[in-house]
Amino acid sequence: MIISDNTVAIFGRRAERLWDSTIAPFWLTHAVDHKHGGFHGWITNDLQVDEQAEKGIILNSRILWTFSRAAVRSDDPRYKEAAERAYQYLTSHFFDEQAGGVYWTVDYTGKPSDKKKRVYAQAFAIYALTAYFFVNRERDAINQALELFYLLESHCRDREHDGYFETFERDWTLATDQRLSEVDQDEKKSMNAHLHILEAYTALARHTWNEQVRERLHALVELFISRIVQTREVRAESGLETEWYLGMFFDEQWRVQSDRRSFGHDIEASWLLTEAGKEINNQELRARLREVSLSLARSVYDRGLDGASLLYEADPRGIVNDEKHWWVQTEAAVGFVNAWELTNDQRFLWAAIRVLNFIENHLVDKEHGEWFWKTSRDGRPARDMPKLSQWKCPYHNGRMCFEVAWRFHPSTRAWHWRNSD
Repeated sequence: MIISDNTVAIFGRRAERLWDSTIAPFWLTHAVDHKHGGFHGWITNDLQVDEQAEKGIILNSRILWTFSRAAVRSDDPRYKEAAERAYQYLTSHFFDEQAGGVYWTVDYTGKPSDKKKRVYAQAFAIYALTAYFFVNRERDAINQALELFYLLESHCRDREHDGYFETFERDWTLATDQRLSEVDQDEKKSMNAHLHILEAYTALARHTWNEQVRERLHALVELFISRIVQTREVRAESGLETEWYLGMFFDEQWRVQSDRRSFGHDIEASWLLTEAGKEINNQELRARLREVSLSLARSVYDRGLDGASLLYEADPRGIVNDEKHWWVQTEAAVGFVNAWELTNDQRFLWAAIRVLNFIENHLVDKEHGEWFWKTSRDGRPARDMPKLSQWKCPYHNGRMCFEVAWRFHPSTRAWHWRNSD
């Protein structure tokens, strides 16, 4: 079935409505901490606020990124105000003025509580500060982003095997426990950290023209192709098939330490690698990136798509976690759209539309606003998970709304895919 132009335009408007009606109102109304500054650190699904919860750099930087993007694309003054609030809180409380970099958490009053320097956190601060630059053309923000870039390169990069170690103490000595969170493996390198360094460096390269940033972005792309992207033979109905996926954890020498795959990260990487390629002046490498991006998207489509939504994790034997997480669905929507733009294969666009249907029907909380963290395989929401936490933020779903609207809404993008290269 051919998808009409009208269906495509409606798709873009639906994404805009999700931002306007389910995401932005929640964060503007409930997230602001009027008593202690910044934003709350924990809100339950039914809107109960923990006034003394720690505040994390991941949540704060993601709020900064999201509302900076929102402020640039809209003249709603509330978005600019939220971005400015996030920027002021980040620079006042998360920056380590002595050793450099950003802390992992502060307490509810804004005093540092976990002073470790995680590369994942530095990357998100770079990403957010780069976005904030466009709100007020604030040179301090872009200079702070570059400062964090130089700190990452001087303290965190593995000079022998390339890539970046995960976690450091406040003084940038390598930490004994490398885990990003309790659910992660204690390994020196992870796909997740490198994916978001790639994301941050892509944005920084796009907006600074810094040659060192571009050199490191080029190296990161090569690293993804040569080390992080994996292939293996798996059984399918038609026999053995080649599965493309991202290794999740690695030792110092890039030996894979896990056989699991994360469908959400795989599809997210498929479009973030495409974006990174746009900042690399190397046609051969861009062609390789296109092949890798499409191979990842096809593999996710074939192995992870469950009707109208994306499952969470698998290993060579099959699905090991069949939950439907909010962030995974948003990355699926963008990733499948990206694959459609690259190929004009309409099965990818249909997949993105079906995922948006699932979001609207099962993830949007029509009672309390925003989205549920996850659902069961059959679409029942997990009401015991928070609406706001260090990891529950407006970044994934907000970005999906912006990306889809930008790519599809005729008033904002003028049907850009028909003219794309």
